[in-house]
Amino acid sequence: MSQKLERRYSRWYQSVLLHSFTQFFIGVAAVVLLPCLLWWGGQFWQQWDEVRVTTVISNFLCFFVVFVFYKRFHHFPGAQSLFYVIPTIVLVYLLAFAALFFVRAGYSRPVLLLSLGLAVVCFFAGHFVRLRVRRLQLAVVPFGEQPSLRREADVDACTLAEPAFHGRRFDAVIADLRADLPAEWQTFLARCTLAHVPVYHVRQIRERLTGRIKIEHLSENEFGTLLPDPNYAFIKRVTELLLVLATLPLWLPLLLATAVLIRLESPGPALFVQQRVGQGGRLFNMYKLRSMYLASPGSGARFAGANDSRVTRVGRFIRRTRLDEVPQFFNVLKGDMSLIGPRPEQREFVAQFERQIPFYVYRHVVRPGITGWAQVRHGYAASADDTRIKIEHDFYYIKHFSFWLDLLVVYKTLQTMVTGFGAR
Repeated sequence: MSQKLERRYSRWYQSVLLHSFTQFFIGVAAVVLLPCLLWWGGQFWQQWDEVRVTTVISNFLCFFVVFVFYKRFHHFPGAQSLFYVIPTIVLVYLLAFAALFFVRAGYSRPVLLLSLGLAVVCFFAGHFVRLRVRRLQLAVVPFGEQPSLRREADVDACTLAEPAFHGRRFDAVIADLRADLPAEWQTFLARCTLAHVPVYHVRQIRERLTGRIKIEHLSENEFGTLLPDPNYAFIKRVTELLLVLATLPLWLPLLLATAVLIRLESPGPALFVQQRVGQGGRLFNMYKLRSMYLASPGSGARFAGANDSRVTRVGRFIRRTRLDEVPQFFNVLKGDMSLIGPRPEQREFVAQFERQIPFYVYRHVVRPGITGWAQVRHGYAASADDTRIKIEHDFYYIKHFSFWLDLLVVYKTLQTMVTGFGAR
């Protein structure tokens, strides 16, 4: 690759940064300034009283937060839907209204509402343009393991015949960096890096597109990336405790009412207690609302199947809406579980999976969760093969353990509660 091409890609890299800045400033003009022009007129800037200053600052902060969320969410697979963008906008503006109300600050409600509406329009338009126009262009090096990208709707992949782009612009190069690459291809990849064209190992791009980490051949370096951030783990624990306690008046009456319905439909206790394996392999008692008829003695542990005859009518509803998981808030308060994390399994299944699935035990490095990345991406696991796929999702969650991924899981969980995805 010539120095001319390096300079062209360096300019392209700068244009990408410029594009992000342009998006931001266009958004500021449309979401922050335009509502002021529409409500106060073209000379609004000549009179800056407390109401106008507070309103403009609030509009800007709301747009900035939503813009950051939008950019960060797009790093994760399955987060390109407007289902995650629009609720974020509404939630941020609702929090702004609440904050202004509690501090009793003067502001213009019509201008803030106009800003909310224009934010929805702008992000909707940007999302539509991105899906229709801006597809990810990937160049694939034809050696070693090849990525399977045919089913990806927002990706165009082209296998290179020789180490050159021939004037075509690509967003990244995909290569099997463990393959025995010829010298000219090694030089080509080095030139790509110098030209600010990202070079990804084939497993990295698969991970980014599928939200899974292959576990058959984890290296020592990959194990290092799977260590969760202890600082965020502490912040997450404190936040969850405060959140569960603050929402106690909401979920406790719901829990009690559902328990009454369970007792009315079938004999037996409303609460189901089962031993599960938690963080560090420790055993704990997990609480659920009973969704099945009482099992006969000696029936043993087994997966729930589709249309399982053991599930009651009330149980089918609470399993679909995940209301059977509400008692696990007590597990969160006790420290056995987290709101978000790998789903805890029964001891019998854990012993089986440790024999069948490589590195299975590593999923216990974080607290198990009421919901998690594997649950919202894959749904219910009813076999060892399904569990293997869920483990790959769990490893992805541990590697990308962060506030942004947790927030995305929350959104997807709400979507699951509405659609009933993955319920048995």
